[in-house]
Amino acid sequence: MALPLEDYALIGDTQSAALVGRDGSIDWLCWPRFDSDACFAALLGDASHGRWLVAPAGGILKVTRRYRPGTLVLETDYETEDGAVRVVDCMPPRSGAPDLVRVVQGLKGSVPMRMELLAHFGYGDRSPWLRLHEDHASARAGPDAVALRTPVTVRRRGNTLTADFPVEPGARVPFVLAWHPSHEVPPRPLDALAAVEETEAWWKAWSSRLVTTGPWHEPLQRSLITLKALTYSPTGGIVAAPTTSLPTPSGVPPGDARFCWLHDATSALQALLDGGYMEEARAWRDWLVRAVAGEPEELQSSYGVAGERRFPGEELPWLPGYEGTRPVRIGHESRRGLRTEEVGEVMGSFLEAARRGLPPSSDAWTLQRAMLEHLEGRWLKPAAEAPTLTYSKVMAWVAVDRALESAAHFGLDAPGERWKRLRADLHAEVCREGFDSRRGTFTREYGGRGLDARLLRLARLGFLPADDARVRGTVEAVERGLGEGDFVREHDASGAGVSLVCSFWLADSLHLLGRREEAKALFERLLRVRNDVGLLPEEYDPRQRRMAGHFPHSSSHVALVQTAMGLSRGEALGG
Repeated sequence: MALPLEDYALIGDTQSAALVGRDGSIDWLCWPRFDSDACFAALLGDASHGRWLVAPAGGILKVTRRYRPGTLVLETDYETEDGAVRVVDCMPPRSGAPDLVRVVQGLKGSVPMRMELLAHFGYGDRSPWLRLHEDHASARAGPDAVALRTPVTVRRRGNTLTADFPVEPGARVPFVLAWHPSHEVPPRPLDALAAVEETEAWWKAWSSRLVTTGPWHEPLQRSLITLKALTYSPTGGIVAAPTTSLPTPSGVPPGDARFCWLHDATSALQALLDGGYMEEARAWRDWLVRAVAGEPEELQSSYGVAGERRFPGEELPWLPGYEGTRPVRIGHESRRGLRTEEVGEVMGSFLEAARRGLPPSSDAWTLQRAMLEHLEGRWLKPAAEAPTLTYSKVMAWVAVDRALESAAHFGLDAPGERWKRLRADLHAEVCREGFDSRRGTFTREYGGRGLDARLLRLARLGFLPADDARVRGTVEAVERGLGEGDFVREHDASGAGVSLVCSFWLADSLHLLGRREEAKALFERLLRVRNDVGLLPEEYDPRQRRMAGHFPHSSSHVALVQTAMGLSRGEALGG
């Protein structure tokens, strides 16, 4: 049985990632890419579906863990009746084949340790062929193979590689697991102790570029490190999360989060730029340009890490799912054709990049014009059978507004007068049809009564100033109608879980309204949702007091960064 999400930590090499449990078991790892088949899939089943355990053999009295400051190098300390040990886990940045390094350090006493490795490839569907060689042990099945190198004696037990060994004070026992294509020879041996130090130095050099200090430096840094870990470095694409099929309290069948979604484009770009990470922001912007290249009607809501457009969905019936929640799905059918929310995000991301000093791209502007003309044509032919979502119309206004600003700022060719009329018409329509004057709030649908927490962004998006009574009324209505303690549901029908993104947006909105102390207090309480190593999930279940959904989730960390930056800058009415 998998652990609660709170009990996992993330390690990664900016091309793939693993989840490491407090019990010393790596229960999830997809190699060699985020979206590759998992060789450890116990997260969605049990140990028989693949895992790598390194932990004390006897009873554990206490577990404490942390990342080395400014890094993704994980340290887990175990206290037992026999003494104490530390397990150090990391995935070194790649120069070739991917590696996963684990080092056991003796702290006190002589502690018996246990190692169990079952590389059950294909999400637990392909039993490995094991071999013990002179200098390593290997497991292979189909196209995948891993090589395990360690100085301790490794034995076979069925499909599992095992080792039992004591650790004395001051001793350091290394393990290195390397993936390679099964038709190739294993990669060269890696010096595990040196790799840990080099990985620590690499992450410290990266995280030291954070340009802000202030009271929330640590959560800001941890969230940006997490965002970097979820970035596929060869292309710059950012996955939503490294996991698939983790359920949410709403009961909606969970999907596969190991892809890049356009609805997060502007927020992710702004978070990177706010942190001072121009290189990563440029890579994300360039990924976006490449991924969405083509005709507007061909665009999708999500793409693969290299811009792939096809990743057919498939169910894996042999996996029982996280805590027995079936079905387990990989891939998904990305919706063809962008929603106006996504067009607004894309247009906003291009402008934000240019505002912050990234040179505009002629290809990007050609694409933006085509997208806006496509959007304009759709506006002339609205879908009468579907309810009109207010937030969708707001984001259509954002798309036009950002295109006009880009054209004016950079002297780009555009039908300015026509777009200005369209922007004004959209603004007037939203204010007329999407606002409930009796209750003083914008509503989820035109003419409806439901609420939508995404409308907390009205002032941040520039649709209305923060001191507009309609903005204040919407924020207060969301507090009353969608609030659940310190949290906010996205809308009335979003189930038992709460959206951490919308909860951070509420703190940001309170600050913009001048309710600074309330905003800071709420933000501090939201920070307590993070687990002991600073990670956030997609959702939170306040009734069960536990994390839910995909983990860790880039959108939650992006929202944390943006809110902390806003609070630190002191943006508010009159200040």
